[in-house]
Amino acid sequence: MPLPDRPSSQVPARRPLAALLAAAAVAAPLAACAPSISLAAAPYATDPLCASIVLAVPDRLGNLDRITASAQATAAWGTTAQAVTLRCGVEPPGPTTEQCQAIADVTGASVDWIVVEEPGTGDWVFTTYGRTPAVEVRVPAGTSGAAVVDLNRAVSAAPQTRHCY
Repeated sequence: MPLPDRPSSQVPARRPLAALLAAAAVAAPLAACAPSISLAAAPYATDPLCASIVLAVPDRLGNLDRITASAQATAAWGTTAQAVTLRCGVEPPGPTTEQCQAIADVTGASVDWIVVEEPGTGDWVFTTYGRTPAVEVRVPAGTSGAAVVDLNRAVSAAPQTRHCY
C-alpha cells in the first residue's frame, strides 16, 4: 500500500545530531579494529619538539602504511607483527665509534643517523645524531631501512648541533 503524500509542512525535520550520533556509533567499532602497536614512551617524550616531529611524520613510510602507536611521541608503520617504529625523546647519543651516516632526501635535507644492527635479532636501529630531542627508529630484520630517509623532514624539526664528521 503506497504511503499518502504529506504536505511539506508535515515532513519531519532532519535531526543533524541524531545523524551524527548514528555515524559515530558505526565508526567507533571500526576504529577499534584499526591496527595498534604498544610502544614505551622515551624518557624525554614530553619535549615539545617531539610533538612537532610526530605530527610531521608521513602516513606512509616507503610502502608501509602508518598504524596507531600507543605511547606519547611515537609512530609506527607496517603491521603490529612487523612494524617500523619511531620514538622521539630517546637519550641523545654522545660521541661514538658506531657507524654514523649523513642521509640526504630528494630535497637535499640531510640528517645524521647512527646505524646499529641489534645483536641477536637482525633489527636495525637508527638514532639521530647531533639533535635534541633525539629520535630512534627501529627497522625489523627483512624490512628495508631505506625508508628512514622519508623521516628527514620530520626529524629536522629538532635543530642539529653536531655532525657525524
